[in-house]
Amino acid sequence: MRSHRDFVSLVRENIREQGDGRSFTFISEEPGRKYKENVLGFAELDRGARALACRLEARGLRDRAVLLLYPEGLEFLTAFLGCLYARVVAVPAPLPDLDAERFGRTRRIIDDADITLVLTDTAHRDTIDGWLAGGGLKGRVHCLDTSGADGEAPDPGDWTPPAFGPETLAFLQYTSGSTSEPKGVMVTHGNLLGNGEEIKRRIEGSPDTVGVGWVPHYHDMGLVGQFLQPLYLGCSYVFTSPITFIKRPVLWLELITRYRGTITVAPNFGYDLALRRITDRQMEGLDLSSLRVAKNGAEPVRAVTLERMAERFAPVGFRPEMWMPCYGMAETTLLITAAPLGGGPVIRDFDAAALTRDTAVPRDGPSGAEGGVRRLVSSGRPVTLDVRVVDPATREERPAGHVGEIWVGGGSVASGYWRSPQETRAGFQARTADGAGPYLRTGDLGFVADGELYVTGRIKDLIIVNGRNIYAHDIEEAARDAHPAALAGAAFAVDPEPGRDDGVEHVVLVQEISTRAAAGTPLDEVASLIRARAARAFELPALSVVLTGRGTVRRTTSGKLQRLLTRRAYLAGEITELARDLEPGVAGPSRAPA
Repeated sequence: MRSHRDFVSLVRENIREQGDGRSFTFISEEPGRKYKENVLGFAELDRGARALACRLEARGLRDRAVLLLYPEGLEFLTAFLGCLYARVVAVPAPLPDLDAERFGRTRRIIDDADITLVLTDTAHRDTIDGWLAGGGLKGRVHCLDTSGADGEAPDPGDWTPPAFGPETLAFLQYTSGSTSEPKGVMVTHGNLLGNGEEIKRRIEGSPDTVGVGWVPHYHDMGLVGQFLQPLYLGCSYVFTSPITFIKRPVLWLELITRYRGTITVAPNFGYDLALRRITDRQMEGLDLSSLRVAKNGAEPVRAVTLERMAERFAPVGFRPEMWMPCYGMAETTLLITAAPLGGGPVIRDFDAAALTRDTAVPRDGPSGAEGGVRRLVSSGRPVTLDVRVVDPATREERPAGHVGEIWVGGGSVASGYWRSPQETRAGFQARTADGAGPYLRTGDLGFVADGELYVTGRIKDLIIVNGRNIYAHDIEEAARDAHPAALAGAAFAVDPEPGRDDGVEHVVLVQEISTRAAAGTPLDEVASLIRARAARAFELPALSVVLTGRGTVRRTTSGKLQRLLTRRAYLAGEITELARDLEPGVAGPSRAPA
């Protein structure tokens, strides 16, 4: 790591060295399916950030939290960097829309972080002002349009750097909130320097790196991996919005081709979407040979996605060794582990029955759940962080090949949750039974085999059936592979009907379905097929399947499944069913409260 004590001094050194020779480029969608290139050079970004820092300093906001509500684009970058320059605690969040859950989440962030100022652009100021007034926040929370100026525009040369140190709070990363209460992760300048170096070493990044992506800026993968890492490296980055990507996934690969991207990063579902939606005709003219790294993280990495992607796009230059499966979270700034550069993914088969007893036994033979085998993709190895696998009950460290909770120690681990000392002690200051620590308790389960970390699931998503540990996402994957019409699904445990407790764990799978892909097969037959395949794969004695339309399964703003909220919606009768195959005695919408 370079000898910097804070992130701002490192960024300004890179800006002095690179000037506008390095830039952020945003590709926006214009009417008529045209795309506009918007370029912001590093020197221009620095000038805008210094001017905004002066405005924030004049408002007396040093060390106060400020909410950033922006659409995807370059204005957010200037606002975020301006907050860093002013030693104001930036709080990135998605723009609130008409969705009640999004409104509620934004309001909870305002209350939790004691927000008095919202930064946004000209196009959204009036809407946000109206939303604040409607929420009873007028007069308490003000909105500042950073695209314009209040009176005379400040001179960037008037900015004087405040004092920074490794412990200076840089920003709050509010967790996506798979539960109803988002928590603010406190990320310091030292955390940014530490994780920036972790990523740099793993990808062998330099000013010649060219990043391409579409992950939203309010998500830890987007903010740290896509926007702050280029500032750490002094390299260029090209991006578009998630909505533009979803509308036309081939644009992602077109940008890699046009700008000769060397690294890209996305959750597994992004690669899946590219596989499903990019046509053979659209592949004409693509050239992915410049890529060195294709990171896949933020959710379970599917072996079938890696294999199909490498096979489908091999003719246009995609190579399997580009894959870099990785594991990280907001609480560790971002990266925890990743596959070594150029090594490609490590995919292994393990005995499925042994894994339900928390033991990882490598197994040769046919792949797939029905063969008694679970295929797992390694999340790679740590660079310098201390990663342990610990029994969550006894706090004893687990030996290699045994499943436990993943604990992490080192400079990338954030300082805790904003104004939550009890949750900070429980989550960030854990010690093993022999006193080693402190460690972050990730809440994820996994094991180490031959030095590789395999993440098997979340503790809270664990379903215990007859003493065996079944992971919700395994059931969901088996269901998705059972029929071509199956899309995303959410599996969760529910109680039996009152008076009918048979001592069996009842599992419900809410399964999104493509009626077109069902190709005329009656949906009740599709439900029965999915139920039979998934139940047989994991020996589930009481599995119920509910088929529903696309977009029903609840997700976070970054696309992660929200099983708890989907369960609540199911029990509250808020799921529109297309077909179902229910286990007798299972609690349903008309029988059980959320």
